[in-house]
Amino acid sequence: SLPSLADFGRAIMVRTKYLIATLLGIFGLLAFYFFFPSEERQIKKRFTLLSEYASMDQGETTFSMAQKVKGIGSLFTDKVKLEIPDYQLSGSYTRQDIENYAGRARRSFSRLSLQFLDPIIIFPQKGAANVTLMGRLTGESTGGEEVDESRELTFVLKKIGNQWLFSEVEVTEVPKK
Repeated sequence: SLPSLADFGRAIMVRTKYLIATLLGIFGLLAFYFFFPSEERQIKKRFTLLSEYASMDQGETTFSMAQKVKGIGSLFTDKVKLEIPDYQLSGSYTRQDIENYAGRARRSFSRLSLQFLDPIIIFPQKGAANVTLMGRLTGESTGGEEVDESRELTFVLKKIGNQWLFSEVEVTEVPKK
């Protein structure tokens, strides 16, 4: 015998309920993923922000530059340890020092791009992360010279409140060409 119209309607309702439950589950997982990112994703986001704040295009306004320099400073702890031999930076610096150096460095370029490649993130203890990666700086100096430099860098980040902040930066190796 053929199923009745009522049986057919119940089957569609059951399938619809399962479909709605499945979609709600998927949306719930996606919302959790975006609203509660993993520690590793949070750290990678800090590097993305640092890259965005450091990069500049020709014709950038003074206001935009000042905003980006402040943004760079906001990514660092109040005291930062720097070991960058190429620029004679060694020791402890304040967030304001970082902003000043970033502003000076950006003024040396008419175009600038900073990329962070292949991060290796290690959590030695709760609230701390060590990141080793390759940093690549490309652009054009205000004198018209093309710049393309890569360095292996080591960063230490500390979780302060709910934000990961850079507390140490060290150039660990200059790659051989």
